[in-house]
Amino acid sequence: MVHKITLIRGDGVGPELAESAKRCIDAAGVNINWEIVDAGLDVMEKEGTPLPDSVIDSIKRNKVALKAPITTPIGSGFRSVNVKLRQELDLYACVRPCRYYKGVKSLLNNPEVVDLVVVRENTEGLYAGIEFEEGKEKTKKMIDEIKNLTGRPIRTDSGISIKPISKFGSERIVRFAFEYTKKNNRKKVTAITKSNIMKFSDGLFQHMADEVAKKYPGIGFEHKLIDNMCMQLVQKPELYDVLVLPNLYGDIVSDLCAGLVGGLGIAPGANIGDKCAVFEATHGSAPKYKGLNKVNPTALILSGVLMLHHLEEHEAAKKLENSVAEVIKEGKDVTYDLKPARGDPSAVGTKEMADAIIKKIKYD
Repeated sequence: MVHKITLIRGDGVGPELAESAKRCIDAAGVNINWEIVDAGLDVMEKEGTPLPDSVIDSIKRNKVALKAPITTPIGSGFRSVNVKLRQELDLYACVRPCRYYKGVKSLLNNPEVVDLVVVRENTEGLYAGIEFEEGKEKTKKMIDEIKNLTGRPIRTDSGISIKPISKFGSERIVRFAFEYTKKNNRKKVTAITKSNIMKFSDGLFQHMADEVAKKYPGIGFEHKLIDNMCMQLVQKPELYDVLVLPNLYGDIVSDLCAGLVGGLGIAPGANIGDKCAVFEATHGSAPKYKGLNKVNPTALILSGVLMLHHLEEHEAAKKLENSVAEVIKEGKDVTYDLKPARGDPSAVGTKEMADAIIKKIKYD
């Protein structure tokens, strides 16, 4: 079977990471017809937007995309290219697995116990971008209206952000988390909110999680408060499995979990909707390293692993992940950040690490 996939090269170090990931995925033996498109700073200069309609159209046609890091240009009118992409395609589920690969530096005594999946609601909450700027007339009207409705004053020099959490959005993301748990033979879902304080937004999310959980009696379920959960993840990460959270909390906790296993350089990500899916590294575009052949390609390659599983190419996905793990474990052909000492002269470049992974795939 031939898969038609959109490859978004991004900017900064994006194009070199995209090329390395593409070569590794192709080496895993899957027949892919890549449609290569560009987005980001370079495209902004030519087309006046960092996210052209042609990129969106390509993803809609192909249903699946692999995306290298993209910079959101300052003053472009975009709060975030990534957020725009998720909202435009209704990619409501952000999935970020966090597991430890032997050879990666971690501050945990036993990082191998970490094997978590963060499922983050991607379209609602504070990241919906509904804001009122301090000092604007409509903001003053909003402050007056809130006082009239609630009897609670807000300082007139305030900025306001609205946090919408719906029954529909909450039920959808929690159901996704349970279906993911069932499909991947995992055991427990933990819903995370601050419902003791935000009773009508986070409280609604918790209520919908409780209701959805009743439909999956074979899967464990619990609810935790976000502040306590952050402490639990640092102290006892082995107690948790699949975490499902509203947008802002999911963003924060997914980075925390990545930190447990060595950082964003090895953290893959997927943004999944009912019609399309976009797979991406979770780190930024690191423009200062552009063209230096220096940055670790692991996160984008592992995002390719997630993509292959999504395409039901499970054997190829396992082959690719095992090869990445072996190269990291051996510690020879890895980038500077994966060496015990940052200044280690034996560190290799982006391309050379990809070469080592490809060699491992062919050897196996």
